[in-house]
This record gives sequence, C-alpha cells and structure tokens, in this order.
Amino acid sequence: KQMIRTEYLKASIRAKVEHPFRILKCQFGFRKAIYRGLPKNDNKLAVLFALGNLLRVDQMIRSARG
Repeated sequence: KQMIRTEYLKASIRAKVEHPFRILKCQFGFRKAIYRGLPKNDNKLAVLFALGNLLRVDQMIRSARG
C-alpha cells in the first residue's frame, strides 16, 4: 500500500510540473530548441513561460467572473 501511495504522490507532482510545458508546446508551438546559442534559447523559454503564466491568469479571471 505504501508503494502505491508513493506512486500516486509522484504522479501528482509530475502532472503539476508537466502542465506548463504542455502549454508551451501546444499553445505556443515550442517543440524543440533551435540552437541559436544558449542565451537566446534561455530568453525565449523565459518569455514563453511568462506568456503561459499570463494565459493561466486570464483563464482564472474568466472562470471567476462567470
């Protein structure tokens, strides 16, 4: 039983971590890194995560209104 609980805990944590990456891949088309240099890739990921956060906040506001 303890092992099953541990697996459920790991799965719930994994789901929370993987959700933002799904938003990046599906909504913004970030499939793989283009090798333009690490700083540029890092900046692009930072901007995409910021856009993903704005999208989540927008969804939360819309669901709270109605």
